[in-house]
Amino acid sequence: MCRPSARFSESSSACTGETTTLHFHARYGDFEALIRIDTLEVIRGSLPKRALALVLEWASEHRAELNEDWELCRALATPKPISPLE
Repeated sequence: MCRPSARFSESSSACTGETTTLHFHARYGDFEALIRIDTLEVIRGSLPKRALALVLEWASEHRAELNEDWELCRALATPKPISPLE
């Protein structure tokens, strides 16, 4: 079963302080997608249908935490852990 969680890597625009669309990275096996935090739209990449549904459910429940982590990354600070989907 897929347990969605966010990833803000040091190589992502968020963690280098660059201005870009608020997003997070979701990975499942060899798949990766970048997903907008505000609209939950996939802006790059893809995930299998079931994995994407779980990621979107998780992101919807944790949108405030995703926004907070985005701001931490923009300030070049370490993002806080966000609980996986239960």
